[in-house]
Amino acid sequence: MIRSTSARICAGALLATSAGFVATQETVFDTANPTAEFQFTRLIYSSGYGDFDGWGRNWRIDWPHAEFHFMQGLTRLTRIDGEEVNRYSGDGARAISLSDDSIFNYPWLYAVEVGRWVLSDYEAGRLREYLLRGGFLMVDDFHGSRQWSGFLASMVRVFPDRPILEIPEDDEVLHVLYDLDQGVQIHGIRLLGSGQTWEGNGYVPHWRGIYDDSGRLMVAINFNMDLGDAWEHADWPEYPEPLTALAYRYAVNYVMYAITH
Repeated sequence: MIRSTSARICAGALLATSAGFVATQETVFDTANPTAEFQFTRLIYSSGYGDFDGWGRNWRIDWPHAEFHFMQGLTRLTRIDGEEVNRYSGDGARAISLSDDSIFNYPWLYAVEVGRWVLSDYEAGRLREYLLRGGFLMVDDFHGSRQWSGFLASMVRVFPDRPILEIPEDDEVLHVLYDLDQGVQIHGIRLLGSGQTWEGNGYVPHWRGIYDDSGRLMVAINFNMDLGDAWEHADWPEYPEPLTALAYRYAVNYVMYAITH
């Protein structure tokens, strides 16, 4: 059963995923003795094309600055007891693979660059179990038709019988704390000064989801968006403040929804 607290998590270095990727002490960040009830939890997954360093580490993009800034916002804007994250070392956050049994102690997972993930059958089954047992997955920072196909190739193995739907405007996740605007495309920092807000052919922002049999949102899909960049560059004068504020509000809603549903 998914629990809403991560304060009971034991210490331990994460050594490998089921697909064989080895994560050393240098690539895994964790808090040995968490002091708060909620930790930012990033999903380690097996990668396919376009690994940014050749070692399957697309899952690490924007770390640890995205974690640092988001947790600062979460604890400031809500009464959630959130673990503080060190902006340089990542201490206070957690990265976890689907092979780690302690994943079921975390109500909320964040996965980035999922257009490049390649989940094994084992990983797909574990993610399905995690979500059906009450977990919540937020996916972010993937763009255009090619990356959508990459995301879908693994996601349909997780849920071959569940549709991916546009999140309706009256869905509780869009109103649980903040009333959210689905019409704004939250773009990455590399587009600043370019006059465009899209990458590849990802012209239109989409807020999509996968629901369980009771109508609970299990997977929040931020497509043609980069919320992680908006958090990471929250203190950059060059990055538009309205986009950072909206990215915070979306993720705060996701966390609030995850720990109350």
